[in-house]
Amino acid sequence: MSSVQTLSKAILGILSEYGEERLKKALAPQASETEENEERRELLSLLDNEIYSYRPQFEITEKRPISLECDVVKFQNKKEKWVAFVGLLDGYPYEIFTGVLDDDDGIALPKTVTGGYIIKHIEPDGTKRYDFTFANRRGYKTTIEGLSERFNKEYWNYAKLISGILRYRMPLTNVIKLVSSLQLENENINTWANGVARALKKYVSDEEECDDAIAKDENRNAE
Repeated sequence: MSSVQTLSKAILGILSEYGEERLKKALAPQASETEENEERRELLSLLDNEIYSYRPQFEITEKRPISLECDVVKFQNKKEKWVAFVGLLDGYPYEIFTGVLDDDDGIALPKTVTGGYIIKHIEPDGTKRYDFTFANRRGYKTTIEGLSERFNKEYWNYAKLISGILRYRMPLTNVIKLVSSLQLENENINTWANGVARALKKYVSDEEECDDAIAKDENRNAE
């Protein structure tokens, strides 16, 4: 088992042991980015300690580039149409933003848009803002400002957790298992998580699928 796979297993173990109720509290919406509840602080501390213990064993990109190439992936959450913005670093998913595809309350996006760039802005007061920019059919630059402000805060917090794991290059097959295994009281969030998992599956390489199949066979043989 590789170092990355070992780390992935350790993270899954931490999230499993943390318990559904405590995980729900840790990911509950916050009044502001500067406020964190006790459950969130403890979970982040556990994950940070585990991840940092593996730093010498594989390369981690800690500083996010100002601009990231982005794929646009659309999916259905119950009866609502949703969109996922998947930020890519060297072709690998690095972060994910999701929101309702809606002209009034969500994100208005032409049907022809399949990609663009996510731009990170840091305001004078230190708060962060993420914009999505793309070229329309006539080649003109179009920008959707404040992606994070357009999302339900609970979904935003789950997406931040998934993005944090992606940045440390957990194998995508394990990320997808983690996202798919989220079982929470809100059925809409469970449906959303399945949509996110489907969005990420398109980036799983044949080699990762092969490694995953080998790992499953080894686990079956060990039982």
